[in-house]
Amino acid sequence: MPTRKASAVWNGDLKGGNGTFKSETGLGGSYNFTRFADQSGGTNPEELLAAAEAACFSMALSGALGKNGTPPTKVTTDAACTIEKVGEGFTITKMALNVTATVPKIDAATFERIAQQTKDGCPVSRALKGVDISVTARLG
Repeated sequence: MPTRKASAVWNGDLKGGNGTFKSETGLGGSYNFTRFADQSGGTNPEELLAAAEAACFSMALSGALGKNGTPPTKVTTDAACTIEKVGEGFTITKMALNVTATVPKIDAATFERIAQQTKDGCPVSRALKGVDISVTARLG
């Protein structure tokens, strides 16, 4: 199995500094201290983690639905990653997934069951084992 790579650089002090990141495929951007505030102005590691979880979950759910004999035509996942002060430091505490899928020939209960099972089997979810991950799933 392949190993994926990315790099990041941080310039300056924590609150006034800024950073850049880049993956081996060219995905990149800037990030800053906004990760600890309700403000915009650059991305942050939690936003990147939410994107990774949304992408991985969508793919994993598509695979699970296919194994069920009910392949989807579209899966859309929104992810919200929460960071909170816990004790003396900060911790990623929650990842809320909101998934909508177009799946011919499946009932809502079966779709819900497969979506909930996928939450535990998605590779990024496994990496986030200590994080409270919730899934709200609906057919669209």
